[in-house]
Amino acid sequence: MQNRRTGEIITELLEQWKIDHIYGMPGDSINELIEDLRKKQESIQFVQIRHEEVGALSASAYAKLTGKIGVCLSIAGPGAVHLLNGLYDAKEDGVPVLAIVGQVSSTKVGTNTFQEINLENMFDDVAVFNERAASAEQLPDLLNMAIRSAYANNGPAVLIVPDDLFKVKQKYDVPLTAPMYNKPAVIPDQESMSQAVHLINNAKKPVILAGRGNKGASQSLIDFATTIQAPIVLSLLGKGIIPDYHELNLGQHGQIGTKPAYGAIMEADLLLLVGTSFPYREFLPNNTKAIQIEIESDKIGNYYPTTVGLCGDIKKVLPMLTSMVTGKSDSPYLHKYQEKMKKWHIHMQAEKKEKSHPIQAPQVMHELEQVVENDAVISSDVGNVTVWTVRYFPFTNQNFTISGRLATMGAGLPGAIAAQIAFPDKQVVGICGDGGFSMVMHDFMTAVKYELPIKIVILNNSKIGMIKYEQQEMGHLNYETNLGEVDFAAFAKACGGDGFRIEKNEDLANTMKQAFLSNKPTIIDVAIEDMAPLPGNISYGQAIKYGEFLIKDFFTNKKIEFPDLKTSLRRLL
Repeated sequence: MQNRRTGEIITELLEQWKIDHIYGMPGDSINELIEDLRKKQESIQFVQIRHEEVGALSASAYAKLTGKIGVCLSIAGPGAVHLLNGLYDAKEDGVPVLAIVGQVSSTKVGTNTFQEINLENMFDDVAVFNERAASAEQLPDLLNMAIRSAYANNGPAVLIVPDDLFKVKQKYDVPLTAPMYNKPAVIPDQESMSQAVHLINNAKKPVILAGRGNKGASQSLIDFATTIQAPIVLSLLGKGIIPDYHELNLGQHGQIGTKPAYGAIMEADLLLLVGTSFPYREFLPNNTKAIQIEIESDKIGNYYPTTVGLCGDIKKVLPMLTSMVTGKSDSPYLHKYQEKMKKWHIHMQAEKKEKSHPIQAPQVMHELEQVVENDAVISSDVGNVTVWTVRYFPFTNQNFTISGRLATMGAGLPGAIAAQIAFPDKQVVGICGDGGFSMVMHDFMTAVKYELPIKIVILNNSKIGMIKYEQQEMGHLNYETNLGEVDFAAFAKACGGDGFRIEKNEDLANTMKQAFLSNKPTIIDVAIEDMAPLPGNISYGQAIKYGEFLIKDFFTNKKIEFPDLKTSLRRLL
């Protein structure tokens, strides 16, 4: 076998792993690999991003949307540091990502040379695999091990490579590893299944809290819930698992959730946690029996005191349970919350159709309903925009991505870029706040460069709205939450895309429709009223703290702005 560049061997292995694109930016400590990627551009697209954070966030979003590994790369030093936020997003939401990170020349590692930092230590907490190649000969096997570890452990794998190793020639004729991963078929033990069936058969008020682990198992979830006559409440990452208007769906839970979801969870006599790592203990009941279905055994009992844990693949466990339990034909508990949910939907629809001035976020969601396609991909940013999107935009068959457990602002645009690359024939919509979008807005130019016809809707209140509300909820006066006004539509045009600015309610519907006809990357910048999306259930403590804020605000500013409070309370009561 002829000697070949190690970089050439690496790119061929990436092809064998069915990796067809990589997010990154060329640079001095990764340029040898870039040369080999250049020769493979017909099969592996190099997506040049403007900031490595966007590359890592895009790789994470791609993995969430497709189940395939997302890949990003960077130079040593500053480029590597920029990757961390996106890699932590992948870690927290449990998706496979590979980061190929350049390092200074192997002859200079450890000499404190230009741009050298201790990358192994830096990535140690975030990575499920974290190794630096010491020789070119071991690099191909390390790559296979890294990708396999990312898939097996559902997290980011980091492969650190001194750039000179890519140009070393070798045969690689006796490989240690193979470019393949076989997912194990995991099912629970029979005793645990029997215990779970006993609890389910004896429950009068069972409720299912379902998360992203149900992706690809929607029908199994519906069949199971129908059999035991249990309502389904969804975590944030579970948005879109079943349609929002499905008769069993009570909506999301937690700060972003609905009142019926909160009530059903708190009244339940059996809580079924299905494929979710729901992190907010204060939104779960105190002494309720619980069954947790989770493929990762170390997560069972980690977020709630589980009575029975079923370790296994949801796609296999739910049909097994459905066949084993005693079916029910009726449930007063389910009917009770179905009626409450009908009233909730009616109230939400009435709110979305109000013609207020200035524009309110729910009205934007109403107009988006008219133009977003049934099979679109929606990427939401983090902040107030999360609540507006999840609570007010009804999903039918759309795919959804967001930064969940890390909840990093700035994830909306990278998610949209990744979605359009993953699904080039689908409509892709990013829904962002002005705060989150401005963190990564430079990479709108990436969408323009690669002619990605994404639509970015910006809910622009010129503030970090959620932080403003959180300060008030804690009883504090607002401080440094104003951002100032930006015309994002003008920015879009300056980048070479299309931009539309909407300031009046009477322009909202027509301009939105016009914007969605564009075949270019497009920003729809909507000036909205600054209002707080209060939680579906307001606790006594929250009310007390908000009262403290009002008193402080009165004595500091000699005024209380009641309209915002009245509007928010009317929405929830």
